[in-house]
Amino acid sequence: MMMVDFYQLFGQVILLVLMGILLLLLLSLFLGRILLKSDRLIFPRLLLVTVDLFYGPFKRFASILGVDESIVDQIGVEVRNKINEEKFNSIKAEDKLLILPHCLRHPKCEAPLEPSGLQCKNCKKCIISILKNKAEEIGYRVFIIPGSTFLKKIVKENKFKSVLGVACYQDLNIAMMKLSKFAPQGVPLLKDGCYKTKVDISMVLEKMGIKKPKRIRLECGADHRWTSK
Repeated sequence: MMMVDFYQLFGQVILLVLMGILLLLLLSLFLGRILLKSDRLIFPRLLLVTVDLFYGPFKRFASILGVDESIVDQIGVEVRNKINEEKFNSIKAEDKLLILPHCLRHPKCEAPLEPSGLQCKNCKKCIISILKNKAEEIGYRVFIIPGSTFLKKIVKENKFKSVLGVACYQDLNIAMMKLSKFAPQGVPLLKDGCYKTKVDISMVLEKMGIKKPKRIRLECGADHRWTSK
């Protein structure tokens, strides 16, 4: 009889835990949508716990509800951007890294691939040279990488206090999750797909603390002037 009571109690506890997790996912999805639509951050730590600890289940839960599962990565990136923004801005550019994805390069790019990533030749055929030059002018160290293996190597071999990354939402969220102690900031690609990708140059420059012209989108190769904040 006692054994039956134990199993009943155990089953009830498991059921309560599962219901609690489902409520947590539902609340986090609701708060995340508020963040993405209204730019209002409510219970940021709760959102981070949900995204970090229940990343896979959270995506499946969103999909079951008919929501694009990429919303989980969007929430993770935007929450960390807001939480880390003040600390990121307080760190000197000399102590920061700018990580760019190799997919931003021109289809005919001839930059060689070395252990630290692509070595840009500044041919000005793509936006990489613009971002690289502007970042290095103010002290950033810039890396153009094809994947997470290179990121691990860069983190291991370089001393830095913070990092600014550009990538698709999923890669960006996972990278920011792993580099959370470095107060990361991230700029998502406007177009992903690993080929001929696009990013809002002005957004990356703004994250670096470089003022931009009034025009929102900047064309590669055009003669624009930026000034540091």
